[in-house]
Amino acid sequence: MNPLLDLLQPYPFEKLRVLLADQTPNPAYAPISLGIGEPKHPTPAFIRQAVTDHLDGLATYPTTAGTDALRAAIAGWLERRYGLPKLNPATQILPVNGSREALFALAQTVVNPIPGALVLCPNPFYQIYEGAALLSGAQPYFVNSDPTRNFASDYQSVPPEVWSRVQLLYLCSPGNPTGAVLTLEDWRELFDLSDRYGFVIAADECYSEIYFKPEAPLGSLEAAHRLGRTDYKNLIAFSSLSKRSNVPGMRSGFVAGDATLMKKFMLYRTYHGGAMSPTIQSASILAWNDETHVQENRAKYIDKFKQLTPLLAEVLDVALPDAGFYLWARVDRDTNLTDTEFARALYAEYNVTVLPGSYLARQAHGINPGQNRIRMALVAEVDECLEAARRIVDFVHQHKKS
Repeated sequence: MNPLLDLLQPYPFEKLRVLLADQTPNPAYAPISLGIGEPKHPTPAFIRQAVTDHLDGLATYPTTAGTDALRAAIAGWLERRYGLPKLNPATQILPVNGSREALFALAQTVVNPIPGALVLCPNPFYQIYEGAALLSGAQPYFVNSDPTRNFASDYQSVPPEVWSRVQLLYLCSPGNPTGAVLTLEDWRELFDLSDRYGFVIAADECYSEIYFKPEAPLGSLEAAHRLGRTDYKNLIAFSSLSKRSNVPGMRSGFVAGDATLMKKFMLYRTYHGGAMSPTIQSASILAWNDETHVQENRAKYIDKFKQLTPLLAEVLDVALPDAGFYLWARVDRDTNLTDTEFARALYAEYNVTVLPGSYLARQAHGINPGQNRIRMALVAEVDECLEAARRIVDFVHQHKKS
């Protein structure tokens, strides 16, 4: 048995299940879950129809590279969305079965498991980054987010000795769970470090189309282009239709960037077997080529967060994020409860599930930056989310710090 499997920690939702296992929720309330970031807005009808219209694709083995039509559709979307010059769909783009499996697979492609190899991760973080690092034979090194800097990771705190051992850097912008977006200066700093130390940057951008400001979040390829890095050296961007188009079950995404890295990634995936169904590819082409449903989806989130954020901000330390569909709230300022105590009691008393922030982070450099925070995934329709928010307000009033 692979001994590296013993290094993996339970997933946050498994920890949450254990935390709540001995709690009986108040039967006076219907259950509402804000725990898992699974989109609940309806899948657009034209995407559903496209899947059924192309069921003949089930009779065909898919190719790892995907169809020319899908790669061209993805390239067109990237060029429109980020103002990029023409991409080469054959060498710079690869369809993948959702960003999650591709994020994991990239570490297995680029990491050379020599003693001391490191993979840099934000903290808090998406747990796939840690698992990918460990199973590639490297060790994760966590860079804590700083609430005073809009939850940006403090890369300047990383010593040169650490940078010299970094082979891969994972980042998420817009961030999970904080919603923070990297600036052009943030990207300049990271690109300079990548040039100096030679590591690969994996930019997880699956929340890029849910945002609350007039301007869309800056993307990694966009930042590279603005800074004159037209070859996207040592940069791979990851995106997905799951949040953008409310189709998490389609498992449809892509990676794009450095053609040299993409060639190696393609080789790995040829053996790994990560090919997308032709049926899903056909539906994905239509999804990437349509923005109307994305704008309508974004408008629903804007309306939802506009209503809920002020309501929750009356009782918790929480603010509207830059982007994404999470609220990242501090609970110990207004109550005497830790994040895990808050989640247990809220579930028992009001039948609302939230995720303790400490489950999304690791103890690093003396702190767990998720401690005493909760993540609320506002993925359901507005009425259900408002009901959850009202219950949370009542709960906090009952547990108000004296």
